[in-house]
Amino acid sequence: MAATIPHDLAWEVTKGHSATLVKRPNGVQFSRDPLNLRSVYSRKNEGQIANKAIGVIPGKDGGVTLLVKKSDKHHQPASSTQTTTFGSQRSTRKTYASIVNSTTKRNYRPDLRKDAVARASAIRKSQRPVKADKPSKTRGAKARAAAEKA
Repeated sequence: MAATIPHDLAWEVTKGHSATLVKRPNGVQFSRDPLNLRSVYSRKNEGQIANKAIGVIPGKDGGVTLLVKKSDKHHQPASSTQTTTFGSQRSTRKTYASIVNSTTKRNYRPDLRKDAVARASAIRKSQRPVKADKPSKTRGAKARAAAEKA
């Protein structure tokens, strides 16, 4: 049987110098942890420390990948995360509903559901193609002046 340490002790040991910690000159601390939905470096949001954590990252070929940390495998980091991929062809509403349903069934933290859907929404929005800028039409006096010249 593997010996495990309490999550609060793990946080106290790693809180000042974690590999996921990003410090800014103005004193703000961010996190690069994929299981941290808000990217805020704190005990509440840090996914590697928590029993149950949810993460949303971009998929390899578009779409979204949902990361769910299994609470019974917290002492085995390599196998503690379950991934589910939602392709880019799947509708956004179905993707969001699946994220909510998969976290509801497992009794995961309800405060993370809203953040998970918001992160998935931002990822899907960033994957949309950018519309080409159309030249603006001139109106009013400028349009009449241009028509008189032509």
